[in-house]
Amino acid sequence: MKKLKYILYTFAFLLLTASVYAQQQRFPKPEFDSGYTQPSTITPEPRALQLEYFDVLILAIFLAVASYLIIKKRSRRGILWLSVLALLYFGFYRNGCICSIGAIQNVTLSFFDATYAISITALLFFVLPLIVTLFYGRTFCAGVCPLGAIQDLVIIKPLSLPKWLNKTLGLIPYVYLSLAVLFAATGTDFIICRYDPFIGIFRMDAKALMIILGVAMLLMGMFIGRPYCRFLCPYGVLLSWMSRFSKRHLTITPSECIQCKLCSKSCPFDAIDYPTNEKEVVKSGLGPKRFITYALIIPLWIAAGVFVGVKSHTFLSKANPDVFLAELLISQPEVKNDPDNIDVQTFLASGKSMETLVEEAGIIQDKFYTGSMIAGGFLGLVIGMTLLNTVVFRKRQDYEPHKGNCYSCGRCMDYCPVEK
Repeated sequence: MKKLKYILYTFAFLLLTASVYAQQQRFPKPEFDSGYTQPSTITPEPRALQLEYFDVLILAIFLAVASYLIIKKRSRRGILWLSVLALLYFGFYRNGCICSIGAIQNVTLSFFDATYAISITALLFFVLPLIVTLFYGRTFCAGVCPLGAIQDLVIIKPLSLPKWLNKTLGLIPYVYLSLAVLFAATGTDFIICRYDPFIGIFRMDAKALMIILGVAMLLMGMFIGRPYCRFLCPYGVLLSWMSRFSKRHLTITPSECIQCKLCSKSCPFDAIDYPTNEKEVVKSGLGPKRFITYALIIPLWIAAGVFVGVKSHTFLSKANPDVFLAELLISQPEVKNDPDNIDVQTFLASGKSMETLVEEAGIIQDKFYTGSMIAGGFLGLVIGMTLLNTVVFRKRQDYEPHKGNCYSCGRCMDYCPVEK
């Protein structure tokens, strides 16, 4: 525990030192002779390069400490205090930016837009938690992610949701991930950042609707553990995939399980797998026949997803500013005379021809057609595999954390009497 205190003291010192340079800007604000005053920005201003690297260093330290506390020390108290520090630094001090969740969009855009250069900071924030998760499970969720931390702190009396409801709501993050990748790949929008429910709380200056959404999410989180993490977070999809292959994942008990069931009652996320009973499995009708049936209809789910994706691409493409503007000018040419329409007036002042705008909009719609088709097929595959997973029998003799869904918060370890 002394080592942990030294680590926390060192971090506090580094944080205070960094705050001296926090107001540095990579580029100074321009000065205007006309007396124009530059308005305050909603999003945080660019930081000095060395401070961006400092953020990466803090992320790496937090990931290392979180993994150490869960795997080696098995300390729920330690991971709780670490999550508080992460919330203060990455949440309130850094205003929720930069964020591993939002970095999905930066990485996607860098793949599909040759003119976009992703920063090394964004790339590392995206990659580092995935690498650590591959080895130690979702320790990033446990003690590093500010969005997870703020939800974890408000849990009061969590309710256990029915298994079917958990699985159904668990499909939403896949939809969100697909849309986020699609919108980023087409250069339409960074919807993860735009609709982050907690960013308004971190920055204290969001639109009323987003603040209401964030507060509502926290109120819901009092009774449903981490609703955003479980039923919305797109980065959680990737972390779940990595965690399933983790070599040294959190274990409930350090030795033999006595099957007291305390761990299952302590977990607010329904992430504990129960011991299996072969007789009950036989009675339930789960077997090779149903497995084969579900496996054979997976291609049908994929085909249905592709069909829905193709049919929805026109609607989705209207979220792109160029597509929306082109359709507006075609359907309502009189809008060119509206001096209050800033988008239209900006386009007219740019000197770009209508033909060029329509051509560019057509290219974007083609991208949406392909992207929506792929996204639909992916979601069809996810639905098919989710259904198939419900009829797969896995033999378990003890209570175990579900590697994909467990956030490594350590509550089960704290409740385990063997731990004492």
